[in-house]
Order: sequence, then C-alpha cells, then structure tokens
Amino acid sequence: MSMAYVIVAVFTAAWIGFSGFSLLRRAEFVTEPLMDYGVPRSSWTLLGLAKAAGALGLLVGLAVPVIGVVAGVALVLYFLGAVVTVLRARSYKTVVFPVLYLAPAVATLILGHAA
Repeated sequence: MSMAYVIVAVFTAAWIGFSGFSLLRRAEFVTEPLMDYGVPRSSWTLLGLAKAAGALGLLVGLAVPVIGVVAGVALVLYFLGAVVTVLRARSYKTVVFPVLYLAPAVATLILGHAA
C-alpha cells in the first residue's frame, strides 16, 4: 500500500465525511442547494448517512481493501448521481461542487488499484 494512497484515502474520507455530517446536521450551505435542485427533504438523512458510510468504508479499506473498493465505487456512483442531479436542475454554475467530491473518490480508487 503506497503512502500516496493512504494520504488520498484519508483526505477523501475526511472531506466526504464532513459533507455527510454537514448534511445530517442540516447545515444551510448544504441544504439550500439541495432545495434548489429539488432533492426531497425526506431523502436528506439517507444521503447524509450514505456519505458518512462511504467515508468510513474508505478508512476501513485501509485495513480491509475490498471494503475500501466497495466504498470507493459507491462514492463514485453517489457523486456521479449528484452531478446528474445538478445538471438536471440546470444549475450549471454549481456543477463544480459535486465534481470536487467525485475527483478525490476517483483518485482514491485509482491509487488503491495501483497499490
């Protein structure tokens, strides 16, 4: 396991974990865009838990690689869905935000595969 993989995986887990925690506590900077995109409030808790589980899975994946791979794939799919949601809402100026989460999730998967 390379040091680059460990650093990127921990960074990605912290970044996405913070996002999940922020959604679970209903931080306005997270919930306001969700309302603009038309994401129903009833799904916010599930989305926050999915982010948190993915972040935790990346960390567990440092010890059990298959869990890290599953978590990484799930996070990539999650954030691809977020990109689609933003594009469907025609909020082109904010599509960069889910991409900022997607990119480190992809990088973690690539580095984990190379390790």
